[in-house]
Amino acid sequence: MKISARNTLKGKVKQIEQGAVNSEVTIELPGGIEIVSIITKKSAANLGLAKGKDVYAIIKASSVMVGVDH
Repeated sequence: MKISARNTLKGKVKQIEQGAVNSEVTIELPGGIEIVSIITKKSAANLGLAKGKDVYAIIKASSVMVGVDH
């Protein structure tokens, strides 16, 4: 797999919650950190997502903001 995004994190599907149109996919990364993504139900089906499946969380942003505490 070659992609332009620089932030690719490998993990496993921990949970999938099906909605009317979208699926909420929870990905557990090494160390127990979790990332949640909302994708269409059709995309989840096309990817064959299921609990325990190895997947990648791919993060692509056109801008990243930086903030500090006062």
